[in-house]
Amino acid sequence: MVLYNKKFSPIKPNEALDYKDIDLLRKFINDQGKILSRRFTGLTSKQQKQVTKYIKRARVLALLPFLNKD
Repeated sequence: MVLYNKKFSPIKPNEALDYKDIDLLRKFINDQGKILSRRFTGLTSKQQKQVTKYIKRARVLALLPFLNKD
């Protein structure tokens, strides 16, 4: 039997996601502006798809940058 550490999701199962919640979405992008994978975030498949969609929507509306050139 293989034991592993389960990562806990920063999003609660009944919590509503929104593309305007920039502070929450910033947790799911790295310092270069790339979207983190499920392996790093610990999200479910459904939550990861929603987060990806909302990050892309926030980028188009200029709420999040496409690239961080720091």
